[in-house]
Amino acid sequence: MPRKICAAAIVTAIGLTGEAWAGTISPDSVEFEDGAIAASLTGVAGNAETGRKVFANRKQGNCLACHQNEDLRAEPFHGEVGPMMDGVADRWTEAELRGIVVNSKMTFDGTIMPSFYRTTNGARPLEKFEGKTILTAEQVEDVVAYLLTLKD
Repeated sequence: MPRKICAAAIVTAIGLTGEAWAGTISPDSVEFEDGAIAASLTGVAGNAETGRKVFANRKQGNCLACHQNEDLRAEPFHGEVGPMMDGVADRWTEAELRGIVVNSKMTFDGTIMPSFYRTTNGARPLEKFEGKTILTAEQVEDVVAYLLTLKD
């Protein structure tokens, strides 16, 4: 019997996503210091290429709804509400960018930018979104990795 339990534990561990395996920080456990988040939410670096796709995806990050970005100039309908993203890696540290993506209100008082990694978010009042984040921890890390490539 103990072997079956051990085998079941191994199968369960193998089935865990990389995010869970790395010890993902839950939205309610994120710690800010002056608006910044020093540690990766997943314990691993994000993927810049995937982050670029999330940034441009209208059903995920939808960052282009508010921000312009020369790297994604071919994508339609860039917004002008938020600042230009070109050179953002020269203006903010990785920890600051992570904090802004997770909850921009910790850095910019009164901003209309949604909090992408919070379960309570005034920008998503619909019942079907209650208790859910806009992006996963892994997607946040991917977007941060992408933003770090945007230098002047």
